[in-house]
Amino acid sequence: MRITVFGAAGNVGSRVVAEALSRGHEVTAVVRDAARFAELDPAALARTGDAGEPEDVVRLSKDQDLVISATRPAPGREGEFAATTRALLAGLARTGVRLLVVGGAGSLTVPGTGGALVTDDPAFPAGWRPIAEACAEQLAVCRADTAVDWAYLSPAALLEPGVRTGGYRLGADELLVDARGESSISMEDLAVALLDEAERPRHHRARFTVGY
Repeated sequence: MRITVFGAAGNVGSRVVAEALSRGHEVTAVVRDAARFAELDPAALARTGDAGEPEDVVRLSKDQDLVISATRPAPGREGEFAATTRALLAGLARTGVRLLVVGGAGSLTVPGTGGALVTDDPAFPAGWRPIAEACAEQLAVCRADTAVDWAYLSPAALLEPGVRTGGYRLGADELLVDARGESSISMEDLAVALLDEAERPRHHRARFTVGY
């Protein structure tokens, strides 16, 4: 497959690029600043572009099989996230390319709570709330779109660098927890799940989640 990854130098994006390359896919790794080219895997095709600019999206998705968005707004600019997602969808509506979005966990429901969201918990860290709310708005923007074949991946509550085990569980709109009540996934295994979805699509205009 020919895959374009926006946010390719980020924590998640770099692991998505590595996983895609390891499977033999042709990867176009997109960053906004050419100064970050040195951070990209040399096996990927490095390009500059902004997911928030529809013309960039068209240019970088034309003739591709899939676009993956692993972008994150800078702290204090979370309010721009929804507009970036709208621009991304607008560009892809013109090229007809499928979109996989790496989103957030805050809008998942918590098991056994009658539908309470992760962000409804009084113990939810205040410092995480701006990005969690931005991701919830991002998901709403995707759900309102009917022109693009998109899928939105919400990770487990704890998403950190770790090891690639190749194992994970799939869910829909409810947070996945293990036998100890913990919810986690490594960034490496999130990338595995994302590329599995890329190669064998199961979710169309829908959100899914992964965890251990």
